[in-house]
Amino acid sequence: MITIIDYGMGNVGSIANMLKRSGFPVRLSALPQEIADSDKLILPGVGSFDTGMENLERLDLRDLVAQRVQSGTPLLGICLGMQLLFEGSEEGVRAGLGWLRGRCVRFHFDDRPARLKIPHMGWNDVRPVARDSLFKDVADDAGYYFVHSYHPLCADPSDVLGWTTHGYEFASAVRRGNVFGTQFHPEKSHKHGKRLLKNFAEL
Repeated sequence: MITIIDYGMGNVGSIANMLKRSGFPVRLSALPQEIADSDKLILPGVGSFDTGMENLERLDLRDLVAQRVQSGTPLLGICLGMQLLFEGSEEGVRAGLGWLRGRCVRFHFDDRPARLKIPHMGWNDVRPVARDSLFKDVADDAGYYFVHSYHPLCADPSDVLGWTTHGYEFASAVRRGNVFGTQFHPEKSHKHGKRLLKNFAEL
């Protein structure tokens, strides 16, 4: 069973629907027992970094999810969910989950063309660093849908799975062991996003 952690940060139904259409058992839940019984976890999110961490802690989910990750349960963070995997963000003051080293920063375009906008919104390419299981059978120049103003700076380059350019290169997909993250929204990325979610479900 795949559990999408329903901690009040954005619309999670589209992720569930895409996985269901691919034939995978999935549920939305913030119940500790259901999260503890899950084979895989997805941490989605749209909104602010501090609110995301506050919601996880208010629901008593931070330590539980950490225990599941430490026991080897695969977890995929999406958009804000990916940012929460890091140590912190300049968007707020709260500590992140800290499973990946580094912090999230806002796009800075002081010396870039004025046409570059924040948030970074729309379709863009993701260039895989290496052929990881998350990108199995996905074209190297596949496009995905982004909506974000912050992005991670990975302290360990080996955590980066994919790069995207918006003014400059930033890490748009990450992995450390059984912890995965995508800055883009696979659930809004049509066939390539559907394939990526299928790959995660089949790990």
